[in-house]
Amino acid sequence: MQIAEDAVSGIPDGFVAAGFSNGGGMAEFVATRRPVRGVLMLSGALDLAKIGVQTWPNGVPAQIHYALDDPFRSQAEIDAVTTQVKNAGARLEIFDYPGAGHLFTDLSLPNEFDAQATELLWSRVLPFCTSPPK
Repeated sequence: MQIAEDAVSGIPDGFVAAGFSNGGGMAEFVATRRPVRGVLMLSGALDLAKIGVQTWPNGVPAQIHYALDDPFRSQAEIDAVTTQVKNAGARLEIFDYPGAGHLFTDLSLPNEFDAQATELLWSRVLPFCTSPPK
């Protein structure tokens, strides 16, 4: 978590924190330490209690993206984050994609990569980065 926090230390406040897999949880952590415009959790979301945090930052919107049959997908973790984000008065969008690839956006992983799902993911992520919902 300290590495994630250090990695964004030179970035001005107001960025979108994003991470893939365990990095999704690290994006959550960064958002609890810095003023961010939004959080993207890509194939990874953690209950805030697992990262030593009690509450989601007030009003910070988020997106969660997962393949439906991702072997690392935990509906309990997704449900916990959903409750935490909504309790903070923030907007949350959850997007599910067909398939089982944990890192389905990674072209270098032919057994996981899904071109159609990747294109759909980026069509949702890029507008969020440009103008996160309030």
